[in-house]
Amino acid sequence: LQLLEQQVVGGEQAKNKDLKEKHKRRKKYADERRLQLVAALQKANEDSSDWVLLNVYDSIQEEVRAKSKLLEKMQRKLRAAETEIKDLQSEFELEKIDYLSTIRRLERDLMLFQQLLDRAQSLVRRDCNYSNLDKVKRECVWDEEAACWKIPEPVIEKTSLP
Repeated sequence: LQLLEQQVVGGEQAKNKDLKEKHKRRKKYADERRLQLVAALQKANEDSSDWVLLNVYDSIQEEVRAKSKLLEKMQRKLRAAETEIKDLQSEFELEKIDYLSTIRRLERDLMLFQQLLDRAQSLVRRDCNYSNLDKVKRECVWDEEAACWKIPEPVIEKTSLP
């Protein structure tokens, strides 16, 4: 009876080893895929709205409670995000105010130095290369390595009259 049963179960292909191997591979693949899905579901964040769709509820009240909890979680996340946005905006505003005050201070310093140069230029001898500040500015070169200006040395040009 067992012999007959083994021959009958699986029909004509009962002794086909290739078919058995194919069934084993399919079953192994299905098991692996099932494990991957289980792992993915476990990793899935319970807060996501998609998660609610995966649950099967016994009653409408259960579904309402679950969705209410999800809504509360999302509202907490929203409030936290809004608070973080406000903090970032206030921090940005403080930095902006600081930059503007620095710019204003630097502009005042620039104006002071420009006025000092204008006053001091008249005191420089006419035969010195520093008597013409525009020419000195054109001769200045920015040095990237030293991060400073290379300013030409003051030179007094002695001209002798014939």
